Amino acid sequence: MSTAFVLKGIQQNLTPEFERLFREHHAFVYRTAYGVTGRVEDADDVVQTVFLRLLRRETPPDLTRNPKAYLYRAAFNAAVSVLRSRRRHALESVEEVESPAAPPIPGVDEDIRRELYDAIAELRPTAAQILILRYVHDYDLAEIAKTLGTTRGSVAVSLFRSRASLKKKIREMRTKP
Repeated sequence: MSTAFVLKGIQQNLTPEFERLFREHHAFVYRTAYGVTGRVEDADDVVQTVFLRLLRRETPPDLTRNPKAYLYRAAFNAAVSVLRSRRRHALESVEEVESPAAPPIPGVDEDIRRELYDAIAELRPTAAQILILRYVHDYDLAEIAKTLGTTRGSVAVSLFRSRASLKKKIREMRTKP
């Protein structure tokens, strides 16, 4: 299939509704992806993947009911896929190609930042989602519960346990030779 054919098909699906959805939520999708992957280029790829998938299929019912929640889950899942792919490629190749580093977080050592992203990637998906919503998007417990379709209490418990698990994972990473 030619690129021109694919582009023509995509352009036909660009409705004012889709353009509005993209304008309103692309930064949110980007922050979610960057919060999971820790890399600018991976976050850009996730944004592109999420919105291209929407263009290529019918509008899912969840998207019309709660677009922010739908796009958050889509971005999170795509970002986790990127991390898994990166790990597979790192294990398969002897020589890892260095990609441009993400912009440094002021006051945070690069090694510490990498440890944090690696530890988050090892958490259960729901736990990682809650951490990203809380500390990347600055959502309160009620907003997280609404986005994930759960209760405020379960979010609070999960957040507490996730922070404890993160601390433990980072300690373990530092003690490994």
